[in-house]
Amino acid sequence: MLSHGNLVANTLQMVTMCGTHMRAGVEVVLTALPLYHVFAFTVNLLGFYHLGARNILVPSPRPPSNLKRAFENYKITWLTGVNTLFNALLNERWFVDSPPRHLRASAAGGMALHESVAVRWREATGTPIVEGYGLTESSPVLTFNPLGGQGKDGSIGIPVPSTDVRCVDENGVETAVGTPGELLARGPQIMLGYWRKPDETAATLTDGWLRTGDIAQMDDEGYFTIVDRKKDMILVSGFNVYPNEIEECIAAMPGVTEVGVVGILDDTTGEAVRAYIVAENPPPTDAEVIAHCRQALAGYKVPKSVRFVDELPKSPIGKILRRELRDSVTATIRSQPEDRS
Repeated sequence: MLSHGNLVANTLQMVTMCGTHMRAGVEVVLTALPLYHVFAFTVNLLGFYHLGARNILVPSPRPPSNLKRAFENYKITWLTGVNTLFNALLNERWFVDSPPRHLRASAAGGMALHESVAVRWREATGTPIVEGYGLTESSPVLTFNPLGGQGKDGSIGIPVPSTDVRCVDENGVETAVGTPGELLARGPQIMLGYWRKPDETAATLTDGWLRTGDIAQMDDEGYFTIVDRKKDMILVSGFNVYPNEIEECIAAMPGVTEVGVVGILDDTTGEAVRAYIVAENPPPTDAEVIAHCRQALAGYKVPKSVRFVDELPKSPIGKILRRELRDSVTATIRSQPEDRS
């Protein structure tokens, strides 16, 4: 349950973090995310309309060529989206050859923005791209890299105004700087609770603190980094492995378009890492992917298996759905005939 107060507070928090990059009555924002998703609802609709901006709605941004006419016909100054959207545009020749001339800034959320994508975006457009973080339960923005201030690739930034954020271990004790823990937050944008679900509300809200279910860590300058979703963690021989780190590593390989990493059952290590990759033709080989990972990752984080696929399952906003990848592995195992010998 998000109150009017929650939404108004978060709108003003987000606008404050954007500083002079959001000008009243001037901006034209390209909205390729559905407005029923809280990211687009608060940021694109409430935030930009609060400043008298214009929204250009693109109901279906896939394939990314659907965005071409919007960039050609309107003076787009802002773009919001998820990592897969920015990556897809960077793989379009028409976009790279003629980047939007009026673009001032872009904001990423919904999933981790890969550092390699952020670097390429700035090179291609000559404009900043920053990452923020939030949940539906927080209206949604909790942290943001301040535009006009210090931004850090790979980081979700600092808490927005009037917001407290901390990381705690399994016992609820605050973790040290640089040590991962579950991210908790409180502020005026935190939900009232889940509609008619008091037990779920009590499990998620504790003394005003929202338990996000995400594992994060804070650096010595107060910037937070999402390590991964708690439920997506892979346990390899007792070691915690987080898919985001492996996906970031593989995404930097030439020829890799998209990547999703999940854990699969393994008789020796309990779970093992598997990477699903969408790649250009010709794709890298399994051996090349594994060798690349060995150069950058600890041995237990290196994928034990690699699968090349035509596409990855995604949500309506373009977020890669690891759960469906895991479900497909389980379904494959169940469909195999039982050995009755």
